[in-house]
Amino acid sequence: MPQRSLLSLPLLALALGGFVVGSSEFIIMGLLPEVAADLGVSLADAGLLVSAYALGVVIGAPLLGPLLGRLPRRRALLGLMAVYALGNLGCALAPSYHWLLAARLFTAISHAGFFGCATLMASELAPPHRRATAMALVLSGLTIANVLGVPLGAWLGQATSWRMTFFAVTAFGLLALAAQFLWLPATPAQPRSQVSAWGGILRRPVLHALLVCCLSSVALFSVFTYISPLLRGVGGFSAEQNNGALLIFGIGLTLGNLLGGRLADRGVRLAVPLALGCGGLTLLGLFGMIQMALPTLALLLIWGIASFAISTPMQLLLVEQAGESASLAATLSHAAFNLGNATGAWCGGLWLGSRFGLPSLPLLGVGLLLLTLLVALPLPRLRATRERLGLGAPH
Repeated sequence: MPQRSLLSLPLLALALGGFVVGSSEFIIMGLLPEVAADLGVSLADAGLLVSAYALGVVIGAPLLGPLLGRLPRRRALLGLMAVYALGNLGCALAPSYHWLLAARLFTAISHAGFFGCATLMASELAPPHRRATAMALVLSGLTIANVLGVPLGAWLGQATSWRMTFFAVTAFGLLALAAQFLWLPATPAQPRSQVSAWGGILRRPVLHALLVCCLSSVALFSVFTYISPLLRGVGGFSAEQNNGALLIFGIGLTLGNLLGGRLADRGVRLAVPLALGCGGLTLLGLFGMIQMALPTLALLLIWGIASFAISTPMQLLLVEQAGESASLAATLSHAAFNLGNATGAWCGGLWLGSRFGLPSLPLLGVGLLLLTLLVALPLPRLRATRERLGLGAPH
C-alpha cells in the first residue's frame, strides 16, 4: 500500500536528492571567478560550465527516459544518485578546465531522469488528492538549493577552494544515496504496457505542454540571468543588498513551488495562466520601480512565487496527458525547462546588445511571458481531485 502521509521518510529522501541535484546545477554560478582564476581560463570560458550542464540535461532526457521507464523506480533512483555523487567527485578532482567541463556534462545527463523518476514516485506514494503536493515537495529540494545550497557553497568555495564545494556536494550526494537506499520502498518493474514510449510523447497535448514549459523558462532566464547587473547597475543596490535580494527571490521560488502543488491538487484550471499573468505584471512593476528598494524586494518575492507556481501543474498535466509515456514525459519536462534556461540567457544577451539595453530588460520578460500566456491558454485542464479519486467529474 502506498504511504498516506506526505511527511514520510521516502519523500524526505527524494527531497534530499532534489537538493543535491539543484545544488550541483546552480552552485557553479557563485564560483565562476574562483574557477576561472584557478584553471587559467577567461570568465566567458568558465561560463560555459553552466551551458555544458544545461546541454547535458537536454541530451540525457531522451537517452535515459525510455530506459528508466523499464526499471523499478527505486533501482533507477539509486543509480541516478550514484552517478550524481560520482560526477561531483569528478568535478572536485578535475585536473584541468576540459576535464571539469566533461565532468559537468556527465553529471547533468542524470538530472532530468532523477526528477522525472522522483516526482512520479512521489505521486505514487501519496493519496490521489495530494499527488501534486507530493511532487512539489520533491521539487522543493531544488528550490531550497537556491536559497541555501548556492550561497553556502559560494561562501565555502571563496573561503577555502571551489573544489571543497564540490567535495561537499559529493558528500551530500552520498547521504542522499544512503537515505534512498534505506527509506525508498521496493517497486516492481514497469509492466510492458506502462513502459515509456515515444508514441505518447508525440500526442499534441504533450508537445503543447512541453512547449509551454520551455517558453516559461525562456521568459524567466531572459531576465534572471542578468538580475545582478540589473539590480546593481540600474537599481543602485550594493553587493550585500543584491545578495539579500537574491535570497528573497529564492524564498519566492520555494513558496511558488508549494503553491503550485496546492493549485494543481485542487484542479485549478487557470493555475498556469494566472501565474504567467502575475509574473508579467510583476516584471512590468520591476521596470517602473527598480530604483525603489522596498518595492523591488516585494516584486522579486512575487516574481519568484509566480515563476515556480507553474512547475508542478505543468508536470502533473504532462503525466496525465502522456498516459503510458508518463515517465518519459516527466523526464522531458526538465529537458524543456533547461533548454529554456539556455535560450532565455541567449535572448537576454541579444537584448543587452541592442539599443534597448539593460534598464529595459524586464520588458523583454513581459513580452515573453505574454507570448507564453497566449500559447498556454488552449492547454487541456488538469483533472479535478474527484476525477483522480474515481468519483467522476465535479458538478
